[in-house]
Amino acid sequence: MTRPIAYITNPLVRHSAERDPEAIANAVANPWTAMVVLAGDLPILQTGEPGTSLLPAAILRRLPAHQEQVFLGTLNDRPVVATLAPPEAAELFQDDPVFAAVDLRSIAMRGLVPAEELGMLAMAKSLLDWHRRHRFCANCGAPTQAAQAGFRRDCAACGAQHFPRTDPVVIMLVTSGEKCLMGRQPRFPEKMYSCLAGFLEPGETIEDAVRRETFEEAGIRVGAVRYLASQPWPFPSNVMIGCIGEALTDDIAFDGEELEDARWFTKDDIRRMLEGTHEEFLAPAPIAIANHLIREWVKE
Repeated sequence: MTRPIAYITNPLVRHSAERDPEAIANAVANPWTAMVVLAGDLPILQTGEPGTSLLPAAILRRLPAHQEQVFLGTLNDRPVVATLAPPEAAELFQDDPVFAAVDLRSIAMRGLVPAEELGMLAMAKSLLDWHRRHRFCANCGAPTQAAQAGFRRDCAACGAQHFPRTDPVVIMLVTSGEKCLMGRQPRFPEKMYSCLAGFLEPGETIEDAVRRETFEEAGIRVGAVRYLASQPWPFPSNVMIGCIGEALTDDIAFDGEELEDARWFTKDDIRRMLEGTHEEFLAPAPIAIANHLIREWVKE
């Protein structure tokens, strides 16, 4: 890859074998600890050029309350803890020019923190969102409690242990000679087209998911599939598995539900879309793996 993909760089040492019950308490008591705070879905940043999401541990004193905490790991031996605050906590920072509450997509788009912090923020957001959504046992319905430094939830009623989940999504650039297939969803920004994508289903290979989703969405049969790259996508907790597929057919029949349009683009189209000079169409945002799939394809 010639350019970094957003959220893929995470320099944390995770210490996954050392997540004991005291890890969070010890880290919070350490004044050197870096705190990543999310008010609901919004990370709290310290502003700057660029800013940072790694806040001093004393930031917790500004919060009237907080919920779950997760020991993310260490950064150059500095403990890093993610803390979930109520959504309304973002209002506490609105009038303070030193801080900002900004959604994670905008942080990446605008380069508000160093690239290496995006992976940490993605990790924190996914884990804290999982805690918020899984407060009750899926086995018996009783309340669960955070355990293993935030990487597990335990049910005292039935003994079940629950672990964070990541949902795999295939995202594919389907090609036929010197043209590639892209589609458009109604929610996309005006004029933007992107790679087709869909969730990997149980008992399905990555290759078969690429073939199934492409046929379901655009009516195109796909043969050979090769993996290119992946990207954590914390909205809320996906991993995008980027692939290139070879089309066996050319006639598009898009479903009209997930897609409002699908069409073939030439390499010249893609180059101009990436440059922002195309008269009719726009490329997917640079933070997304779809941008890098098409960027790599036009170089071949």
